[in-house]
Parts: sequence; structure tokens; C-alpha cells
Amino acid sequence: MYAASQIQASTSTAGSSAGVDLLSGGSTTPPPAATTATKPFDAIVAIGCLIKGETMHFEYICESVSHALMRIQVDLGVPVVFGVLACLSEEQALARAGLVEGKSHNHGEDWGEAAVEMGVNAAKWN
Repeated sequence: MYAASQIQASTSTAGSSAGVDLLSGGSTTPPPAATTATKPFDAIVAIGCLIKGETMHFEYICESVSHALMRIQVDLGVPVVFGVLACLSEEQALARAGLVEGKSHNHGEDWGEAAVEMGVNAAKWN
């Protein structure tokens, strides 16, 4: 997706494919002008949920995901927010997603705020 955002930014700047959204899943129908992206992503939020089962797969996958997202951030030079819930049960996952009345918190809002802040700061740092 990040590579597509860069291609889209370069083609819309050059004017050769202005208005074509490469991130929309293959449609060549241009979206409304207000929603057409014209520059690469400033930050990425990796969203997912891992729920522990009875085997060690949970630990292996959590570690691999953490390392891969860190590597993406280093390789691309764009902030990557770790929006992956590592939960011990489905109930815990639902609560962390903000779906349990009275005892939950939607972490997605925090990840979005962090992405905006990091995107703004990364632009300053570069």
C-alpha cells in the first residue's frame, strides 16, 4: 500500500494519471476530487489482533509481527504505529477494541492520534 501511495503521488504530480486512485482496489473510476490522495502516506497504522491459543504459535507470531513492523519503519523511513492487540482471550480483545460496555477502551483512536502526531513530526525531522 505504501508503494502504491508513492506511485500515485508521483503520477498525480506529473499529471499523467491524475485522478486515478491506485489504492482503491483496481477501479479506474476516479473518486471525488476531495478524496483523491496526492502524496505518499505520512504514517502507517498496522492494525491487527492476536489471541493466544494452546500452542506457542502466539509468541512466535507476536515476535515476528513486531520485528517486521519495525523493519518496515526503518526501510521506508515512515512512522509505523504498532496497532496490534496481543490478547489472552476473545473477551479481552473485544474490550481493547472498545466493544465491551463499561469496561473497554478503543485503542484505535489512540493509534490514529499517534499516527497523525508522528506524521507531522517526521515531516519536521526530515
